[in-house]
Amino acid sequence: MKKTNFLNKLKEEGNLSLVEQSETICISYILKSDNSLKSAKILLENKLYDDSTSSSYYAMYNILTALLFKTGIKCENHAGSILLLKFLLNKVELFDLISKAKEDRIDKQYYVTSEDITLTEESTKKILIKAEEFTVKMKLVIKNMKNEEIINLREKFQDI
Repeated sequence: MKKTNFLNKLKEEGNLSLVEQSETICISYILKSDNSLKSAKILLENKLYDDSTSSSYYAMYNILTALLFKTGIKCENHAGSILLLKFLLNKVELFDLISKAKEDRIDKQYYVTSEDITLTEESTKKILIKAEEFTVKMKLVIKNMKNEEIINLREKFQDI
């Protein structure tokens, strides 16, 4: 229940709320996701592994944000948005993928130690492939989401 308490706290702080559903904002975040994937590929080709990892994560996060706006949920917290995949949408596999990508991004963006934490080309490619898999799966979820399902999710959101 610790995770759902975190979501409750976000709601109380106004960082997680129901908003009007927006297909326009959903599409805008899908485009941002696509652009992040393109950036990740370009950065990888230029051996900028840390930045490629970050762009791969943001491709995932932006497509998640697209899904949330399609359902009329606004979350201003990365961890909260990711938890919604598990606790509200019951997408555990997708939750696991983006959670790992978030950890990788944070490690590469914020931490440098004397140990070898630099990314290799191969590990960066793996992260990019996971981001591509994630975005394809999320696009299918978005495309196949029916109005009845959105109504149910919004009702379920009230119980968080």
